[in-house]
Amino acid sequence: MHITRKHRSTLLLLAVGGGVMALAMSAAWHIAGDGSLRAEQAQVQRQLDLYAQALQQRIDRYRTLPQVLALDPELRAAVSQPEPARHDALNLKLERANSVTRASTLTLIGRDGIALAASNWREPSSNVGRDYSFRPYVRQALSEGSGRFYGVGVTTGEPGYFLSQAIRDEAGAALGVVVIKIELGALEREWLSTADIVLVSDAHDVVFLASREEWRYRTLRPLTPVDRDELRTVRQYADEALVPLRLEILRELGPDARMARLESPPLAGPVLWQTVALGENHWRLHLLHDAGVVGAASRSAALAAGGAWLALIFLVLFVQQRRRLSAHRQRSREELETVLRQHAQELRTAQDGLVQAAQQADSGLSRSLEHLPQGVVIIDAALRLVAWNSRYVELFRFPPELLKVGRPIEDLFRHNARRGLLGPGPVEDSIQRRLDFLRSGKPHLRESEKDDGTVLEIRGNPLPEGGFVTSYADITSYANAARELRSLADALERRVEERTRALAEAKADAEKANRYKTRFVAAAVHDLLQPLNAARMFLSALRGRLRDDDEREIAGHTDNALAAQDAILNSLLDIARLEAGTLQTRVRDFRLEPLLDTLGREFGIVAQSRGLALERVPTRAVVRSDEALLRRILQNFLSNAIRYTPRGRILLGVRRDGAALKIEVHDQGPGIPERLHTEIFEEFRRLDDGVANDRGAGLGLAIVERIGRLLGHPIGLRSRLGRGTVFCVTLPCGDALAADVPEPAAAADPGADSSLRGCEVWCVDDDPRVCEATRALLQRWECTVGLAGAADAALAAADAAGAPDLVLLDIHLAGDLDGPALYPRLCERWQCRPPVILVTAGRDEALREQARRNGWGFLLKPVRPPALRALMTQLLLRRG
Repeated sequence: MHITRKHRSTLLLLAVGGGVMALAMSAAWHIAGDGSLRAEQAQVQRQLDLYAQALQQRIDRYRTLPQVLALDPELRAAVSQPEPARHDALNLKLERANSVTRASTLTLIGRDGIALAASNWREPSSNVGRDYSFRPYVRQALSEGSGRFYGVGVTTGEPGYFLSQAIRDEAGAALGVVVIKIELGALEREWLSTADIVLVSDAHDVVFLASREEWRYRTLRPLTPVDRDELRTVRQYADEALVPLRLEILRELGPDARMARLESPPLAGPVLWQTVALGENHWRLHLLHDAGVVGAASRSAALAAGGAWLALIFLVLFVQQRRRLSAHRQRSREELETVLRQHAQELRTAQDGLVQAAQQADSGLSRSLEHLPQGVVIIDAALRLVAWNSRYVELFRFPPELLKVGRPIEDLFRHNARRGLLGPGPVEDSIQRRLDFLRSGKPHLRESEKDDGTVLEIRGNPLPEGGFVTSYADITSYANAARELRSLADALERRVEERTRALAEAKADAEKANRYKTRFVAAAVHDLLQPLNAARMFLSALRGRLRDDDEREIAGHTDNALAAQDAILNSLLDIARLEAGTLQTRVRDFRLEPLLDTLGREFGIVAQSRGLALERVPTRAVVRSDEALLRRILQNFLSNAIRYTPRGRILLGVRRDGAALKIEVHDQGPGIPERLHTEIFEEFRRLDDGVANDRGAGLGLAIVERIGRLLGHPIGLRSRLGRGTVFCVTLPCGDALAADVPEPAAAADPGADSSLRGCEVWCVDDDPRVCEATRALLQRWECTVGLAGAADAALAAADAAGAPDLVLLDIHLAGDLDGPALYPRLCERWQCRPPVILVTAGRDEALREQARRNGWGFLLKPVRPPALRALMTQLLLRRG
């Protein structure tokens, strides 16, 4: 009967304990799970905030760029009056701006939505000429002033974020749009470092940024027909297939958080899906975090609760068992008495230590503080002295009778006040402030300088049971070193400011001198070309009248000398234009073979006359460059090779250099020492071993180096003494399809050989020598010269009955009028518009373009008579 009751009570205890344990495990499961879920949500929210901040910062870095470009006068002029001739310059401007900002693409779009210029104009997938009027960012900018849009590029096929800004005229009307495209792929690559899944969706809940490829272009909700029509109209995602996302919501945790299980794309377990709204076009940033840690925390808490209840049950069983083991009570009592005796011994030992400490404190000087380098003083809660060390006595030179255990610290303060150590001000106020601070029990750290220059670092800390311990450290050497370092830093800073100011002034002076030099060279060359132009015209008229062969030979030598002088002056003018940045470029794709073939035939004749052989390797290469400027570079290479090669052969060819091409000119001359490789590209630098009587002016390679820098084509040089030299220029490959587009054909010249007999010509120029030379040349061609004089004489002689057949008009005239301004006034008096040829010594591309638009002729001084005759004949035939 007794055994049955014992078993029944044990079973009942186990049953009750098991039920309570199950409830405890369930409660622990939910409590721990909820706590872990809240912690994970907070962590995920912090990560979302960081990702959102990084995305916003990347976009904000470029946000002001379209606004700045929209104020650019060149871009505003391009969209207000589109001129195809200026598009290359705009492309280069946007390309340079894009290389600095490191965006994806910069595009200038007209009011009609057609791209006028773009930074990717060199690429096969260039934006130039494309219609973007259907894009939202274009419509938004034209209507609202700015726009934002993310989508796949219809030209490049690359996704990006587009920021646009309207270009407005003075009245506020939109003239065009500046667009910057930002690639956000770098963010996706940064997200790969996390195990979580990061997504960004647009207003249609379409995922367009994702840390995993299979999540991109997934729809988070079914798209309505209106959504699909809008996406199809603006071609936001081009031809990308938008696949729905399949998931099961396990638990809603709030408006922006949920527990979910993903079916497509599949994930192994449930995830915590948390979302935050972004300010860009109703975007939302999503983070999918593995929820396995929440389940693990719940399981651990449940197991811990179950283990605790099992331990409690076993403890109860153990207590019951101890009740049955009365035989062990006596042994337990003896063990307890032993423990009490040990504690009593420990208490007696602690009491002896307290007594010894009290005896040491009576003397005030604490041996435990003597090893410290700082002066230390300890006071109790009543602000009385307890202990100090000898260093404290040395620092303040206290008399021995003043330092006693139990003396108020206020007495020491008064003693220092009498010696002036508490600083200026009322003594009682200073003492009271110090006492109040000690009573407050707040730690402090400060520095104090004594009259003898000693600097003390005073550090005070309260004691747990009341009272205060204060240390005084002598930091005089450190303070002096800090003052010296500050003085040295101030002096260095002043010297740096002075040097920086001097360098800035020197740089400004150098730039100013360079501008003066460039303007002086251009003006000087212009003035020198005026008499040279007259001399060549006089010589051309004279040669037509010479009959003796010797006289013709002398005239030919004179013409050659003038031509050489002409080349030198033109080279100087080219250098001035390159340094001033006014030389215009026309970069396009073209086939290289026609240019090399022309150069080979032209210089082959010159080389053959010198007894040299010029060989050329045919090529099928297509390059991207300015054909005219590239021709100048190669002409200088070939002329130098012929000039400095006494015998042998010269080779012209092309070789591949990775993704670029190198055009090389090899000669078998004496070679160039390595120490001169840099100097030969300077102005007027010539070698002394050229062919006799054929040394150049030393300007050709200087022009080559500057043209190379302007076009971005590196100039190279290799040479071996006694073996020869190789000059090369490196340039990018071009697009064969673009190179095959034919250039606009030049106007035909059907009347180049026609006679000018009886044609009345006016010559308007301020230089009398030029007028007389032109008159002599025109009369030799049997023309009638109605006037050869200045602008005032032309205005005085012009009337409705005496209009000439053709006008030769100098651009630079004395007074307020120039050639293009004088011509309309003459036409008003003539009541007709005869053909006109503008003549100038300045290489101004704007004037050349103006003449082309108006159908005027354009010639550069010094004028070559054959070119003048051909152009006059062409204009007269065209008029007829």
